[in-house]
Amino acid sequence: MPPPSQTQAPRRIIRTHQHLEPTTRTTAATFFFFLLLLLPTASSGQPTFPDDAAAVERHCGGMLLHGDVCAATLSAMPPGLSKKPLPEVISYVVSRAADAVRAAASNCTSYLAPERHSQLRVRDRLALADCLELFSHTLTQLATASSELELELSNSSRTAEERVAGVQTVLSAAMTNQFTCLDGFSDPTQTPGGPSPGPGPSDSSPGRVRPYIQGRILHVSHLLSNSLALLRRLPSSSRRRRRRVPNRAGGFPSWISAADRRRLEQQQVAAADATVAKDGSGDYATVGEAVAAAPNNSARRWVIRVKTGGYFENVEVGSEKTNLMLVGDGMWKTVIKASRNVVDNYTTFRSATLAVAGTGFLARDLTVENGAGPSKHQAVALRVNADLSAFYRCSFAGYQDTLYAHSLRQFYKDCDVYGTVDFVFGDAAAVLQGCNLYARRPGPGQRTTVFTAQGREDPNQNTGIVLQGCKVAAAADLVPVQGNFSSYLGRPWKAYSRTVFMGCKMESLVHPKGWLEWNVSGFGLDTLYYAEYMNRGPGADTSARVTWPGYHVLAGAADASNFTVQAFVQGDLWLNSSSFPYTLGLG
Repeated sequence: MPPPSQTQAPRRIIRTHQHLEPTTRTTAATFFFFLLLLLPTASSGQPTFPDDAAAVERHCGGMLLHGDVCAATLSAMPPGLSKKPLPEVISYVVSRAADAVRAAASNCTSYLAPERHSQLRVRDRLALADCLELFSHTLTQLATASSELELELSNSSRTAEERVAGVQTVLSAAMTNQFTCLDGFSDPTQTPGGPSPGPGPSDSSPGRVRPYIQGRILHVSHLLSNSLALLRRLPSSSRRRRRRVPNRAGGFPSWISAADRRRLEQQQVAAADATVAKDGSGDYATVGEAVAAAPNNSARRWVIRVKTGGYFENVEVGSEKTNLMLVGDGMWKTVIKASRNVVDNYTTFRSATLAVAGTGFLARDLTVENGAGPSKHQAVALRVNADLSAFYRCSFAGYQDTLYAHSLRQFYKDCDVYGTVDFVFGDAAAVLQGCNLYARRPGPGQRTTVFTAQGREDPNQNTGIVLQGCKVAAAADLVPVQGNFSSYLGRPWKAYSRTVFMGCKMESLVHPKGWLEWNVSGFGLDTLYYAEYMNRGPGADTSARVTWPGYHVLAGAADASNFTVQAFVQGDLWLNSSSFPYTLGLG
């Protein structure tokens, strides 16, 4: 993401659906439904029944952002829609989204043909590779959603609310994948002469890939948006948030002393299956080698001990590396460091020093750093698009875009994050608990630091960044000159950006306004959700905060409880197996 500036380049995303007026959508959908009732047969040759037409109207009306797409999708179902249970209807829309993903992947693959590939910018080639990887993840996620929706129709040991939460999580991640794909491409409006008026993908000149792939990808996102909206209508979709949260401190009963908790935490660290050491005393000399040698699709925890030292490498934990754990010797003792960045033609997604996609990933007692520096702009230290991932006593150091909480459910406990601009960002459902966020001194020409930039694209995604019991402060290099800079809690990267600070200590560097606009157009100010609850310190005074429609000072625990570890990331179902401490409720 670009640094805050009046002269920053346009945002590298497409959101044509957000400019549709509700009245236009409603009028088009109503006209379509009227036609359904009049026509004796559907275009497929199958009879169209009045009850099915009414069912289309019932399902596709209301708060859907893309009611016209919903109507076209459901009207293509075999006869009997009016008698189908809602989970089966949602599953059908999900299956159509999977078909659309395959079509988008085929479209992107066409650019890999030698006669086109050689004409592309390096960045666009990398962006295409990102898209194909993200499409693969998306198909897996949609298959998971379909399986869970089938279980919704049958008896299962898992509760309905757990299944619905899981489906909402994977559908939210699938949508995030589509926009990450688009974000990776060069902006065609920045190329000489602007986008080509030509008819199709045969024109592969620099910066002109995205106009020919975005239509299919946006169609995927519209189908996913409709799936999420329909999912919210299931009775079990919001029940979980109303459950009473038990008093749990640090993952242990509250009566266990702090000293006993520390001893128990140390005892729960599993023995290493492999060891990495720079001096040759381990099984491997690099972290990447140890990760590659770990078993694929492991059902049990595979622990890699990384001894003290600086490991200068980019490490990728693929989606096949499940239940992997990295254990270091301590922050700034075990350091994984690299320097990929967007100035050197990497996409933000691909710039990460450590990239994690394997479900159930854990890490503790280590540092991940991107040393590219502020002049290199977006340069990620850690990117996580792995469900049920957790980090304990880790440090993430960079400048712009340090911690990329990309997607799915994530938890961070007692971690340090260093950066300058948007240095905790992404579209995961992420809770940072007891962490320290340190703003560093920006580079030349930069006068602003921003702690967060959350990227929720749709109001029905269950995503957001929650900071609970954290410290918001200046790093050592910023402290002497912090009066020369303005520091903000966050800004809206995407239209439905959601960020909550609760029970945090905010130092004096936080600007009285608290939050920063993305740009001068006021983008997202009426659709975002930013909230503060029971914070303290000289930067926590809310009397001069922004007055945007989407900004809230939470008045009571009932609202704040929606953003606890239990409610927001379902931590009571999975964090206990991590051996990491956590607090389920408000504390």
